[in-house]
Amino acid sequence: MKRPQREFHSIGEVCELFGIKPHVLRYWETQFPALSPPKNRAGNRVYRQRDLELIALIQHLVRDERYTLEGARARIEELNRDGSATATAGHALEQSFIRSLRGELEEILELLQGE
Repeated sequence: MKRPQREFHSIGEVCELFGIKPHVLRYWETQFPALSPPKNRAGNRVYRQRDLELIALIQHLVRDERYTLEGARARIEELNRDGSATATAGHALEQSFIRSLRGELEEILELLQGE
């Protein structure tokens, strides 16, 4: 599956991609020091590929693995020490894209069946 080719993404795009609310994403930024997107000239957050991977990893740990935010933070630190954080985050991002694509396809199917 192809990843987004753009270098920067807005908070709205990131929230839509991961199915989370902006206030949740902003809160995660306060809880995970590595998640610190720069701001553009207008003062809006701009998320890079590595931010997307970290968000996917956080979401995977919290939603799928049932970690608390504190536990997810500790697990990410452990993955960083092991050197497997990048691979794990990349896999989590791919799974998130697949989940998002599946949701879009299900919506299309519902529209087609409704006709």
